[in-house]
Amino acid sequence: MRPTRIIISGGGTGGHIFPAISIANALKRMEPGCEILFVGAAGRMEMEKVPAAGYKIIGLNISGIQRGSIAKNLSLPFKLMGSIRKALQLITDFKPDVVVGVGGYASGPILFAASLKKVPYLIQEQNSYAGMTNKWLGKKAARVCVAFDGMDQFFPAASLLKTGNPVRKDVVDILNKHHAGAELLKLDPLKKTILVTGGSLGAGTLNKSIEKHILEILDADVQLIWQTGKFYYKDIAGRLGLDFHPNVRILEFLNKMDLAYAAADVIVSRAGAGTIAELCLIKKPVILVPSPNVAEDHQTKNAMALVKNNAALLIADRSAEDTLVAEALSLLNDKERGRIYAENIGKMALPNADDLIAAQVMLLAGKGGNS
Repeated sequence: MRPTRIIISGGGTGGHIFPAISIANALKRMEPGCEILFVGAAGRMEMEKVPAAGYKIIGLNISGIQRGSIAKNLSLPFKLMGSIRKALQLITDFKPDVVVGVGGYASGPILFAASLKKVPYLIQEQNSYAGMTNKWLGKKAARVCVAFDGMDQFFPAASLLKTGNPVRKDVVDILNKHHAGAELLKLDPLKKTILVTGGSLGAGTLNKSIEKHILEILDADVQLIWQTGKFYYKDIAGRLGLDFHPNVRILEFLNKMDLAYAAADVIVSRAGAGTIAELCLIKKPVILVPSPNVAEDHQTKNAMALVKNNAALLIADRSAEDTLVAEALSLLNDKERGRIYAENIGKMALPNADDLIAAQVMLLAGKGGNS
């Protein structure tokens, strides 16, 4: 028997790339000899991150709709047609048993090509509100793996399986690491600590909110782990200085996210699906500030899935600058509310998503059962 061949497509952000790599790793654990080819968007971060994880990737000349710029969108139909042609050729050449789409620009052409070539495909929908491309392609998907309830409003119920979103296992392994996290970040393990993270690129609203009210954090003698993101780091570090205060750590990126999570008592974050999956496993009090700059406002819908279970506090982006720090300090001092949030968010955790999705891929490939 020849090895199972799988194409995994998608990317654009870490929220798509890291789950894709987690699925690939799980497939390799199940069948070490399987052949995996990634398909991404040329020029996007997956073209660097995927090879670093040990997998081959091919880029399509595809991009998303540019809001507010008609001129930049004129080339989109040509890029899309070219990407579909290339995707069809890739399927002809590679002969995959299954194609997996994790979201992002590159998923569309390769999943569409798979449907034309009668290759079974699986969609991993991360958000609580499905995007337009996934809704369209989901009608013919052999399986749609989801992380939230109520997804039958977007996809045929027969194809749905609730698996959760794959997370990086090392990131959520925080057991007994509180003191190690404080030591790495040169913080006092006995002082209360807030972690603010806007992802690898950063979140302007979170950064403005913290900088505007940072003296209130210091007056409360609370420590701050402030991950600014690469777009904002130089400006903030330039204005405040890296040695701004012993209680404050200003960082561009957190290489040891597990230790930052472990050191924190309250976490402030955007509401991307992958981040929420991590936070459910971390089981700490969380404040979510959904980004308004995403399709179909899906981050608000992601956050509301937690809020309705009394598992997190939601603060709208437009009001964060005025209220975020006060709410974070209030939550930090309200032990009972923090305990309830931590307990309820933990109930929503789905820890083995990568293995569950990989098992479905193998099933569709005719390995391990009837597809």
